[in-house]
Amino acid sequence: MTLSSMTGYGRARSAARGVNVTVEISSVNRRQFDARVELPRSLAVMEPGIMERLRERIARGAVTCFVKVDYCRTAQGRGFRVDRKLAESCLRSLRKAARELGLKDDFTARHLLALPGVAEFESEWDSAQVRPALDLALGRALDALVRMREREGRTLARDLARRLRNLASIRNAIAALAPDAQAAHRNALTARIARAGVDVEAGAERIAREIALFADKSDISEELLRLQSHLKQAGGALASAGPAGKPLEFIVQELFREINTIGSKANHAKITALVIEFKAELERIREQVQNIE
Repeated sequence: MTLSSMTGYGRARSAARGVNVTVEISSVNRRQFDARVELPRSLAVMEPGIMERLRERIARGAVTCFVKVDYCRTAQGRGFRVDRKLAESCLRSLRKAARELGLKDDFTARHLLALPGVAEFESEWDSAQVRPALDLALGRALDALVRMREREGRTLARDLARRLRNLASIRNAIAALAPDAQAAHRNALTARIARAGVDVEAGAERIAREIALFADKSDISEELLRLQSHLKQAGGALASAGPAGKPLEFIVQELFREINTIGSKANHAKITALVIEFKAELERIREQVQNIE
């Protein structure tokens, strides 16, 4: 399975047993799977099966599936139904209102036909008649949707891989500066103690321990190691056989945690600049990951 975007569209049309079925499926970003199916009311019994087929192919995203059904031109058309009881009731009410208002009674069939529900084409569909065409159209529309999502997913994967390489380079640059940063921190502490007029010679051993303790607090080696591990995990997620969106979201959170810790511990101008650069690139990755299935 290749990396998939959550954005896609698929449309297909199929004919069988005298009916045409058109299926349109679209999907956009959503943290979980959330589907909505729109189809004729008389075919509501088919909705659970449609939902199940959507779930089989789509792991995440807000999905809308629209089903349209009509008769083939060569097939016998739907019947035209007139609700006579409703027509009679409406006519009586209209004539009564006309008398009460002193209006002319000039109602015709044309006026009645304009009233909702009086006359309409029959809209009841037999699910057994519709199912063959629906199954075929749904499968083709899903195939088109998945192809589009995978095509965009490949583009996202290339972009993310490039950005992860950038993060690895920045991480390595920080690692190269880390020893100098810790030594500079140690020297700064020693200079501050000397400026304070403390007799360094008298308590050399104890002061050395305190300096070492404070200097250790600026050690970022563990954070750098975890950054390296998380970046490797992110690369593995990109190449995984299953949906990678949720794992990548978690890894991005952990990367932010580690780089923020480095930024707060390393009192070093060049490292601070690299931390800012790292976070800017990581933010771009987070935006991209939000569109991955």
